[in-house]
Amino acid sequence: MASALWVGKTGLDAQQTRMSVVANNLANVSTTGFKRSRAQFEDLLYQNVRQVGGQTAQNAELPSGLMLGAGTRVVSTSKLFTQGNIIQTDNNLDLAINGRGFFKINLPDGTAAYTRDGSFQINKDGQVVTSSGYTLQPEITLPPGAMSVTVSRDGIVNVLTAGEAEPQQAGTLQLADFINPAGLQAMGENLFLQSVASGDPQEGDPAANGLGSIMQGALETSNVNVVEEMVDMIETQRAYEMNSKVISATDQMLQYVNNNL
Repeated sequence: MASALWVGKTGLDAQQTRMSVVANNLANVSTTGFKRSRAQFEDLLYQNVRQVGGQTAQNAELPSGLMLGAGTRVVSTSKLFTQGNIIQTDNNLDLAINGRGFFKINLPDGTAAYTRDGSFQINKDGQVVTSSGYTLQPEITLPPGAMSVTVSRDGIVNVLTAGEAEPQQAGTLQLADFINPAGLQAMGENLFLQSVASGDPQEGDPAANGLGSIMQGALETSNVNVVEEMVDMIETQRAYEMNSKVISATDQMLQYVNNNL
């Protein structure tokens, strides 16, 4: 019976971790470009009391065995990179990716990061940067006196400046894709880092070679489904309660043995 206490304890730990994942998803329901996480479980090692297939006689074998499980644990919290909804903002520097791909961002230490958050701004030097001030790669610099910015679906940036009759090309956006986006390492600030599991980035022009197209004046919202997360939260709460009842019932059984035997 003592093993049931530990099995119930693993269930409590696992459901508490799942609740943290659900809470983080709900907290980021309004975060631009956020991708929801999902807790994944696995069962723990088994105590093999009676080996399946063991011989009971010269010509007889056990059709099933006796194995006692040790509980469960959360083995991973994988990101689900499904497309979020596209909302119109009418801001020329708001860019949404419709399809696969990430914007490449240059961090202050020179490390490359990747994001689906296309809410860009310009700094004092006219460079297109993220809300945290990190520069977009390849660098796009808007000239002084820029009146309007136009970004095509394949990433060509044109700028109309004061006193000019025709817009001038200021650069071309590129997107990066990974063979396993779920293997990217989330680092906060809506950024991801390349890892061994994600593979190397495959960079290219938007709307080509399977990469998504650029939508100007729009942003991709979080892909968190509030109703689904609420259902997961209720399910987690009930599972937590059932595991706590296992511990309570085992405690009562041990108490009965202690008081009556």
